[in-house]
Amino acid sequence: MIKQLSKKIGSTRKLKSWINFFEKLKGDNTQLPPKHSARAITLAWLGGFLAISAVALLSNTFSVALVLGSFGASCVLVFGFPDVPFSQPRNVLGGHFFSSFIGLICLALFGATWWSVAIAVGTAISVMMFTRTTHPPAGSNPVIIYLTKPAWSFLLFPTVFGAIVLIFVALLYNNITRESRYPKYW
Repeated sequence: MIKQLSKKIGSTRKLKSWINFFEKLKGDNTQLPPKHSARAITLAWLGGFLAISAVALLSNTFSVALVLGSFGASCVLVFGFPDVPFSQPRNVLGGHFFSSFIGLICLALFGATWWSVAIAVGTAISVMMFTRTTHPPAGSNPVIIYLTKPAWSFLLFPTVFGAIVLIFVALLYNNITRESRYPKYW
């Protein structure tokens, strides 16, 4: 009888735990963030357009790979949300550098396996956090490396040089079009 009672209590606790879990999935019912102004939306669009245009134009002009898929997401942050920590130059350059470097190391050491890309992404996240260079778009760099299997030159072209071009455009553009300063810190 005691065994049956303890089984029921254990089952009840598991059920409560599951109910609690599903309750969390409802969210906090927090309100949506405020809408962006038409000016902010237009300026973010133009900034992203100019930055990717600069990277793509330089890439075509010098016949060197400078375009990286994660740069589009970097533009979302740098031009749409230039004041947040993830958008600062240190984060853009450091995040892309560390994530690509770690991706290349894991590719070289372990090959293109499902678990090596998982190790690379997890390690990139922790290294960015440790170095205070977290830039969410850079978290996709190890996945890009896993899919394309590039040479070590990928670290410089497109990663570092492309990130520098994005930062350069952001420094000019954000300081011309906004009253507040960009960057907030180096």
